[in-house]
Amino acid sequence: MGNGEFAGRNLRRNRKARRWQKKPWKRKALGLKSKFDPLEGAPQAKGIVLKKKGLEQKQPHSGIIKCVVVQLSKNGKKVTAHCPRDKAITKIDEHDEVIIAGLGGSQRGQMGSIPGVRYKVVQVNGIDLDQLRLGKKEKPKR
Repeated sequence: MGNGEFAGRNLRRNRKARRWQKKPWKRKALGLKSKFDPLEGAPQAKGIVLKKKGLEQKQPHSGIIKCVVVQLSKNGKKVTAHCPRDKAITKIDEHDEVIIAGLGGSQRGQMGSIPGVRYKVVQVNGIDLDQLRLGKKEKPKR
């Protein structure tokens, strides 16, 4: 690859060809986020809790991660969402309406030792989960 006086065209052409080897650029160019993301590119989504379940952590950690299976109202897809912090799972019942957000792992992935869970519960029936957990607010009766 020449760096001479007239090498600009070659440099530009080679840079353009090598773009496809970069994963973030390829995802953006092919529109893979909107194609495979259950939230369809949105930061948060609303859904209904189908069931509660506990997942075992990956090695080398041990413990049960409290999660809920949520069916999204926008497209009907089912995702598993983590209930963060102590006693949060007790404030969530089946058929509750929850809002989920991304967990914050790299490249829309999982966090740490949670197997295959990419989302966390933020609100339950329109009330912040942290305020419910701390007892500052009550969940509305349905």
